[in-house]
Amino acid sequence: MLVIDTNGEQPLSAMISMITKDASGVVTCLDEARHGFESGDFVTFTEVQGMTELNGCQPVEIKTLGPYTFSICDTTGFGDYVRGGIVSQVKMPQKVVFKPLTASMAEPEFVLTDFAKFERPGQLHLGFQALHSYQRKHSRLPKPWCQADGEELVSLAKEVNSGQTGSAKVDELDDKLIKKLAFVSAGDLAPLNAFIGGLAAQEVLKACTGKFMPIMQWLYFDALECLSEEEGGAMLTEEDCAPRNSRYDGQIAVFGSQLQEELAKQRYFLVGAGAIGCELLKNFAMIGLASGEGEVIVTDMDTIEKSNLNRQFLFRPWDVTKMKSETAAAAVKQMNPSIRITGHQNRVGPDTERVYDDDFFESLHGVANALDNVDARMYMDRRCVYYRKPLLESGTLGTKGNVQVVIPFLTESYSSSQDPPEKSIPICTLKNFPNAIEHTLQWARDEFEGLFKQPSENAMQYLTDAKFLERTLKLPGAQPLEVLEAVYKSLVTDCPHSWADCVIWARHHWQCQYSNNICQLLHNFPPEQVHGTVSSLSLSLAPPYGLCDVRSQLVCPVVRHAGLYRPCRRG
Repeated sequence: MLVIDTNGEQPLSAMISMITKDASGVVTCLDEARHGFESGDFVTFTEVQGMTELNGCQPVEIKTLGPYTFSICDTTGFGDYVRGGIVSQVKMPQKVVFKPLTASMAEPEFVLTDFAKFERPGQLHLGFQALHSYQRKHSRLPKPWCQADGEELVSLAKEVNSGQTGSAKVDELDDKLIKKLAFVSAGDLAPLNAFIGGLAAQEVLKACTGKFMPIMQWLYFDALECLSEEEGGAMLTEEDCAPRNSRYDGQIAVFGSQLQEELAKQRYFLVGAGAIGCELLKNFAMIGLASGEGEVIVTDMDTIEKSNLNRQFLFRPWDVTKMKSETAAAAVKQMNPSIRITGHQNRVGPDTERVYDDDFFESLHGVANALDNVDARMYMDRRCVYYRKPLLESGTLGTKGNVQVVIPFLTESYSSSQDPPEKSIPICTLKNFPNAIEHTLQWARDEFEGLFKQPSENAMQYLTDAKFLERTLKLPGAQPLEVLEAVYKSLVTDCPHSWADCVIWARHHWQCQYSNNICQLLHNFPPEQVHGTVSSLSLSLAPPYGLCDVRSQLVCPVVRHAGLYRPCRRG
């Protein structure tokens, strides 16, 4: 199998400040950010001045020396490095070879999903082979929580282990683990089925697209910690887990009838009915949550859009424009008519605390978040901490996802830990020395908002809101003066009265921003100054003086569009 992209991430790139001439040339990147490369990665170069032999070269394998340096090929025969350059990662196809099944059974390679269970995959590898032997012998799986069947499976596992000649053989068999495998092997859990189905579907997509590394080669996933333990509580019995002729018999076989009865009584609050909300509701319906005296309350203020249909699987084309919460509730009601579910269209926040008040939260057994913004997540986390309610927190971003289980008095809350703040870009870098694409994007956004959004919004508030001046004067520092000056310019000194005024303003703005300022910057920091700094690198890529001329073909589009936006903010 050929894997074209092993991780699905965007190729990395970094700006170069120095390249040495050595048998293993050392590349030093700007110290603004780590390069992020790893030994064995392949890179290529562009815009290098001096050592031009590297520009557009074939992908070169690197060895990382530090967070800002790495070594490449022999550069002794190349020209002297002058300045500039961008190094970009090249994703090389990687051939993956799998062992045949017979060889892999004897010499298995395991994918670890939990490093606290380091020895578990090897034990389960033998256990499942013994389970297959048991099924061939009896034409059935072991009975749920049957001690005799469990003992027999342990004996079969020992026979399988004694017959192993490769690395699959273990020194000591975990009898308790094999017994638990026997106890639950006849079970059928919908959430676990969803996990396995998603995993299998993902492997198919990997094989079809060549994107992401496939599983090498065995993956054993377990959640045996969910089972009843002998210590501190009674073990389940064969009678507890016997079939009841219900749709939940597969679940009862694993957890017993008492837990199933408790699930039916649960009262849960689900916030959000999008992609995660649909998956949670489906699982709630399949496991019988709130199928008795309990209730599921789902709230979402959004309506269904056509773009939602590819991943929010409870919705169909004819549901477009309908409320998500009501439609999702009706869909899971068809899956399991016994579930008691109510759809709301409320936003969670201080303005709905009359709806979701003390009595509401006190009546809940738990909360599940399926939100798409951090503020709402933190608000729900605060409410759950205050009322001491369990919280199931989930999130997705592209192919990535996370789940956090918050248990009162046992785990930290969602708000107890936060992601590192996004790295901010210094103002001087944005205004004078941009050297990465994100710098130009941030600059363009700041420029647009500063010219066409913030001043017009402030001017409109000044004209329509009697308390605008009072609020503005309470702002800290020099902000009141800046805001009021901008309002004065918008309404008095720079207020256009005709299309010609708009064009004149745009032409003057271009002259100041894109001609005078750039020429002054090139005068203050000439490209031939000592290189290795951000400013010299940026200026080494600067446009020639000719592009700052009014006759440049770039001028008219800028002036025209700026002029068009100018009157739009007067309406």
